[in-house]
Amino acid sequence: MTAYDVIVLAGGAAKRLGGADKPAVRVGGRALLDRVLAACAGAGVTVVVGGRRPTARPVTWTREVPQGGGPLAALGAGLRLTTAERVLVLSADLPFLGAGTVEALLVAAGEGGREGALCTDPDGRDQPLVAAYRAEPLRRELALIATEHGSLAGLPLRLLTAELDLARVDAGPHAAFDCDTWDDIAAARARIREHGAVLDEWITSVKNELGIELDVDTGVLLDLARDAAHGVARPAAPLTTFLVGYAAARASADAGPEAAAAAVADAARKVTALALRWEAEADSGGEGAGTP
Repeated sequence: MTAYDVIVLAGGAAKRLGGADKPAVRVGGRALLDRVLAACAGAGVTVVVGGRRPTARPVTWTREVPQGGGPLAALGAGLRLTTAERVLVLSADLPFLGAGTVEALLVAAGEGGREGALCTDPDGRDQPLVAAYRAEPLRRELALIATEHGSLAGLPLRLLTAELDLARVDAGPHAAFDCDTWDDIAAARARIREHGAVLDEWITSVKNELGIELDVDTGVLLDLARDAAHGVARPAAPLTTFLVGYAAARASADAGPEAAAAAVADAARKVTALALRWEAEADSGGEGAGTP
C-alpha cells in the first residue's frame, strides 16, 4: 500500500438535506463519515475538517477559517496537518468508497509525473473530493490561489484542479456516489440491501461495530450453518457459529488477524465434519451403528 495521509472534508451546511448533520447520517447502520474513514484506514495521518463528533477510529480534527469558508479553505486547513508526499482528499458523504479505489487513486497520482488523480463519475464528470494529490504541487497551487485572491474562502475547487496535471480514474458506478439529498440517502440505503450486496454490507457493519479487524471466508461459515441446521436442528446453526468463533478466539489469543482467520477456518472445518457425521447417522438409521 502506498504511504499517504488523508483529509476528509466534513463541514458544509447540507442545505439540500435541510441542514441535517450529513456526516452523521447513517447508511447501513453506520455514519457516512465512518464509512469513509473505513475506506482509508491505511492512512498515516487522518485529518477531518469539520465539527468534532464520535468516530469509529481516531482522527485529528481541525476547522477551516472562516468556518463555512468552503472546500478550498477546508483543504488548506487540513493540509497544514499532513506530512506525507501523497494526500488523499475525500468528502464525508461517500457511502460506497472502498479501499480498492483509494489504492487506485494513490497509484495513479504518482505515475508519469502526474500531480494527482481524481475519480470521474459515470457521466464523466470530475470528482475533486474523491482524489489523491501529490502534496508539493497541492501546497504550491493553494498558496498561489490564496495570494491571488487574498484567501481561500468561498472559492471553487476548479481553481485548483485547473492548475494541476491530474490523471482520471474510472472507479465504476458507485465509488464516487455522494449523498447530497434525501433521495440520494434513500438510494444508498436501498442499494446496500440488494441481494448481491447485503451480506457483505452486514458483515462489514458488524465488524466495525465490534471493532474486529478480521477477514474470514463467509462462505465457509454459511456452509457450516447450513450443515448444522440440516444435520442437527435449525437452532444449532447460530449456536454452532458462535461456538466456532469462541473457539477461534481462544486458539488465537494474542495473535494477529491472520492467525485468527486461520483459527476460524480450522474450527469451522472440524465442526462441519462433525455436523456431516450427525447427518450421516440420521440418514442411516440404525445401520452401521457400530462403525466409527
